[in-house]
Amino acid sequence: MINPFDTIERRAFRESVARFIQTEIEPHTDEWDEAGTFPWAVHENACALGLFGFGIDEAYGGLGFDDAFMRCASAEEFGRSSSGGVAASICSRSIMVGPLSKLAAEDIKTRALPEILSGKKGGALGITEPCGGSDVANLQTRASREGDEYIINGSKTFITGGMNASYFVIAARTGAAGIGGISLFFVEADAPGFSRTAIDRKMGWWASDTATLYFDDCRVPVNNLMGEPNKGFLAIMNNFNYERLFMCAQMLGMSKRCLRESIEYAGQRQTFGKPLIKHQVIRHKIANMSSQIDAMESLINQLCWNVNEAEMPVAEICKAKFYCSTVLEYCAHEAMQIFGGAGYLRGNPVERIYRETKVMAIGGGSEEIMRDLAVRQMGL
Repeated sequence: MINPFDTIERRAFRESVARFIQTEIEPHTDEWDEAGTFPWAVHENACALGLFGFGIDEAYGGLGFDDAFMRCASAEEFGRSSSGGVAASICSRSIMVGPLSKLAAEDIKTRALPEILSGKKGGALGITEPCGGSDVANLQTRASREGDEYIINGSKTFITGGMNASYFVIAARTGAAGIGGISLFFVEADAPGFSRTAIDRKMGWWASDTATLYFDDCRVPVNNLMGEPNKGFLAIMNNFNYERLFMCAQMLGMSKRCLRESIEYAGQRQTFGKPLIKHQVIRHKIANMSSQIDAMESLINQLCWNVNEAEMPVAEICKAKFYCSTVLEYCAHEAMQIFGGAGYLRGNPVERIYRETKVMAIGGGSEEIMRDLAVRQMGL
């Protein structure tokens, strides 16, 4: 199906991302998944493609322009790779460079952004807390000013990229309860009072580094306050919109991989004297998967167009987030049924994607939160 939004530049960008993934990531996916880690050079090579420079000035190592279609093309290709853990770790910087580039002090941007965007150092966003995942307005980590410093106390958890990151954007309460008392801070991994521990034994994303962060009288300069005090909630919400759109595109790629693997396997597997794909029940599964993927792709293209036209369709992105996660779960389930026992064995893309559907339905805002937020954005 022809994409009416496709251009020579967008096609070339997608092809460069796909080549990188096919040559540098996919051959090692199983090995890195089992090892629970992968070489840092992969970060640098991925960043060399400019994957995280959208919307960031060239002076800081960014691309100097933005394009939602290109953002989503890279996300889709990472999803199609089935290397969810590698993608999560590399792309953890994508959800923190936006607020960093818009709100941080000039000296911080000049120093940190080129290192993050080049892959020389990692970056992560710290919002989620042990006491309340998607309930950002109720976060408990607190920052109090003392002279020329802010002292941060609290913790963050489920922080993707958190063990290897050198730089963090951290949300902390500086004012009263609710959305009006939240600020953002730039925190370096060597800040006094900062520590972290790894979260392992995850259901999926084995190759990603996931951390709990601790702030015990963690001291940062006043200059590390990003933007105005008590105005951080809006920046967090704006950032979530891009993260959720990115995740929608990643789920599109994962769903497409499930379909592709299903077609290939069903064409090779023989049952009752003929290829599996010649059985009507299997053909209907493939038709259903394909139709839902087409709908998901059309929705994402529409959202990208809206974003490029300077309209952030918040309600529609929320709806797309839970719609895409339900389609992904359906496609992963049907692919597993087509593969049968072969799909239950580790070391194949369908098994890996099946394990990782849940994190896509939860990360960036759970399906339940997305439904509620969508309805509120609709004014109901």
